[in-house]
Amino acid sequence: MCSQCQRENPQGAKFCNACGAKLEEACPQCGYANPPGSQFCNECGSPLTTQPQPVASAQLSVASSQPLTPSTQHLTPSTQRADARPVDGERKTITALFADIKGSMNLIEGLDPEEARHLIDPALQLMIEAVHHYDGYVAQSTGDGIFALFGAPIAHEDHPQRALYAALRMQEESRRYAERLRREGKPPIEIRVGVNTGEVVVRSIQKDERHADYVPIGHSTSLAARLESLATGGAIVVSEQTYKLTEGYFQFAELGPAQIKGVSAPVSLYQVLSVGPLRTRLQIAAGRGLVRFVGRQRELEAIEHALELAKTGQGQIVGVRGEPGVGKSRLFYEFKQRFQRGCLVLETFSVSHDKASPYLPLLELLKTYFQIQPHDDERARREKVIGKVLGLDRTLEDTLPYLFTLLNIEDPASSLQQMDPQIRRRRTFEALKRLLVRESQNQPVILICEDLHWLDSESQAFLVFLSESMGTAPLLLLVNYRPEYQHSWQSKSDYTQLLLAPLGPAEVEELLRTLVGDEPEMQPIKQLIVEKTAGNPFFTEELLHALIEHFV
Repeated sequence: MCSQCQRENPQGAKFCNACGAKLEEACPQCGYANPPGSQFCNECGSPLTTQPQPVASAQLSVASSQPLTPSTQHLTPSTQRADARPVDGERKTITALFADIKGSMNLIEGLDPEEARHLIDPALQLMIEAVHHYDGYVAQSTGDGIFALFGAPIAHEDHPQRALYAALRMQEESRRYAERLRREGKPPIEIRVGVNTGEVVVRSIQKDERHADYVPIGHSTSLAARLESLATGGAIVVSEQTYKLTEGYFQFAELGPAQIKGVSAPVSLYQVLSVGPLRTRLQIAAGRGLVRFVGRQRELEAIEHALELAKTGQGQIVGVRGEPGVGKSRLFYEFKQRFQRGCLVLETFSVSHDKASPYLPLLELLKTYFQIQPHDDERARREKVIGKVLGLDRTLEDTLPYLFTLLNIEDPASSLQQMDPQIRRRRTFEALKRLLVRESQNQPVILICEDLHWLDSESQAFLVFLSESMGTAPLLLLVNYRPEYQHSWQSKSDYTQLLLAPLGPAEVEELLRTLVGDEPEMQPIKQLIVEKTAGNPFFTEELLHALIEHFV
């Protein structure tokens, strides 16, 4: 099975016949790429597993023959072993999600139990698939719904966002399933979801070598269950805590305070409407106002020098490497503000929960370039692409079928589906490169790709392809990544790597001065922040906000 698009391929195939990705088994322990069909790693001997195939929309009308019970089957064996040890009272901050079918008792009243199962099971399966898609853990199936955890047993720094993405995916798939039921003359279903973020104590109970039950205990999960019971069909209701952690990433409607059983004070509720306009932590911070930028003068000068070389037709790559929160994105932001004049800036980024989605960062880049909006219909998207490409250069007309395919625009005249996958992949890369290079002849292009440590393999392959043929184009490729990311650009003469270290003591002092001033009574707080954050600017700002919120 292809790890990128989940397509089943013939035994012995080396490349996916759907997306062209190389078929290999990456070892969860050491990362070694093993041949297709391997059961154990050729490098370290660890067992190899792949995630189960997601339930396709067309399959949801068929009830599963297997019982829908919580499991850790979508986790790798190494993760299971690491997290499934007996734990007596491990405190974690998690996001709890409860989802069920609204009015399920009325829905199945009068139905034979087998008929009821054939109606309910596909809905449960789409809930489970949505949770697994974002690396959540289904702790319990409740008959007509599920209880899921994000942030445990697998820790993710963005677990509140993952939970809401999963909830939106559930609602989207459930609407498709409901429409299919209507066409079949059956009663449609509606899913309601409640989500809350907070602290719990997690216990894991080892059942056998490959399975463990994770039991969270705390008020946070109970509140999530209460929120689900308050939600109407098709709605996602979240607590104020989850709202604060995800504001900007999603669009909400304020529902106001509600008195909830078991909670002494009224709880402010919010309904999730859709994905929001913001995608990155820096965008969220910019919305509330960025603090003064300090230090990094040497790094700015190095990027400026690379831009000057690119403007003369010597394409350049600059990679910024650093730990989380050290300021990689802020460095690029400041560079844009100061030096983007006269250039076309195209930005994209990778996200941890969509690493398995091929080409996703490139799709976001193309949508920005063609100014495609979420509300654009098929005709509007097609017209924008055709108008932009032909207006740029009519010799690029042959790139349109490949761009249409990437952007999921119908093209009845296209024969790409019958093309050899490897040829289609190479020509797709060529089409993207020609578009960028031709655009750079009108004005220098600054292409910014952030968080490469989460980049999917197809987008990574395109960046490698582009880097090998941009030497004579006025093109500057800026990338940033965490230390664990590996690439093959070190030996290239047009590549510059910048190691972004934590801020020095003088720079931290300057940053804190802009945040809290020079009052003597603030000196103990400043000293505490310096000791706890070790020069990390993001941690410095976040700890200060936490202290202010706690004591003010």
